[in-house]
Amino acid sequence: MDRVLFGDNQFFGVNHMSEEKARAQQMRFQDLQAIIDVLDAAYQEGIRTFMCTTHDRVAQICDHFRANQDKYPDYQFYPCMPYAHKYANAVTEHGMIDALRMFLPQDGAVGAMLKGGVALANKDVATIMQLLIDAEMKMFHGLKTPVVFIQNVITDLLLGLKFDECFRIFHDHVREKYGAEPGYITMNVPKLLDVLDRLGIDNPIVCANINKIGFRMCGGIEAYEKTIATRRFRPVAMSVLASGAISPREAIEYVCRQPRIESIVFGASSRANIRQTKHLIDELSTVALAPALP
Repeated sequence: MDRVLFGDNQFFGVNHMSEEKARAQQMRFQDLQAIIDVLDAAYQEGIRTFMCTTHDRVAQICDHFRANQDKYPDYQFYPCMPYAHKYANAVTEHGMIDALRMFLPQDGAVGAMLKGGVALANKDVATIMQLLIDAEMKMFHGLKTPVVFIQNVITDLLLGLKFDECFRIFHDHVREKYGAEPGYITMNVPKLLDVLDRLGIDNPIVCANINKIGFRMCGGIEAYEKTIATRRFRPVAMSVLASGAISPREAIEYVCRQPRIESIVFGASSRANIRQTKHLIDELSTVALAPALP
């Protein structure tokens, strides 16, 4: 994985500290060209990976990059699925079964299964999950997607429900069909690693909040620091600035001190902020990274 990844929260009105700032960003980025301009700025600063949700508007971004692959020959996407809001809205408006009909193909055996209504609950969960993954991946066809993440809202729900087998289904399907590495976003790294270990999923890519003040880090800073130092996995740090609660140098210095963090993902709206954050990561990452655990 690249050391620096660019995220998409700012494009879709997500800010965990300020609703006012979130609304302003959402208004600003209603225009697709405004999003492309920021992605171009990140590309010009040397960032080659866009870690993004499967928001409907990401399909438009994918269209742009497909149409201009000569301009971005080394660009890659890390899809993060599902974009939970679109599913939640569909279920609220149409009910569970009709919502599934909206996202799954209606031909053949799947169409017949969906006609069974509540009988769906007794059918093959693996098949349904694989088809939903395929539906989310359609927008990325023809683009490089070497890592595919499952979003924390689903990861942590599955952990709470103890529906562990879904992680194995996701892992196997992403590897076998897309030739990609499966990744997991979570707010509870120690708990997730325990489950993945039991499933025999070795050295997983795990993205989580990692920051100096413990912002949205379930279990606390000490537990995370111990886990990063001693457990076998590939950490990706997000929310390193704690939505602006920590100064950039202080925040990135802390994350870069943690051993074995492979990548840092951040979002920004201006070229100046992108340049500053990228420069700090490059500067503070010059300390040799600890080797991966055997």
